Amino acid sequence: QVQLVESGGGLVQAGASLRLSCAASGRTFSSYAVGWFRQAPGKEREFVATITGSGRGTYYTASVRGRFTISRDNAKNTAYLQMNSLKPEDTAVYYCAADSAPPGRIPTTQAQYEFWGQGTQVTVSS
Repeated sequence: QVQLVESGGGLVQAGASLRLSCAASGRTFSSYAVGWFRQAPGKEREFVATITGSGRGTYYTASVRGRFTISRDNAKNTAYLQMNSLKPEDTAVYYCAADSAPPGRIPTTQAQYEFWGQGTQVTVSS
């Protein structure tokens, strides 16, 4: 069982940066891939980025590639999403999720993730 708590959201202007954190409980955090998803008002939840348990593998959706960076610190049981050059279309509730994936697997769909946090709001004004 893994419990996830997101933090770091807020209201910023376009072009600004934010860093989201995803703190996990449990002693086996490194065995889980961690993903970030987001849900904008009136839209379905969508994949943003994922990182393997070791941290050596990452994958991003095209709209954030080059602006967002996913990382993790397994010693601190925490994953991060550094978001730079934010745009109004990045406004959404951001969720982190954990998947007990086999080493090297890079899950990108919601169905692959077993555990979810409650989300943190990110609002980008123009």
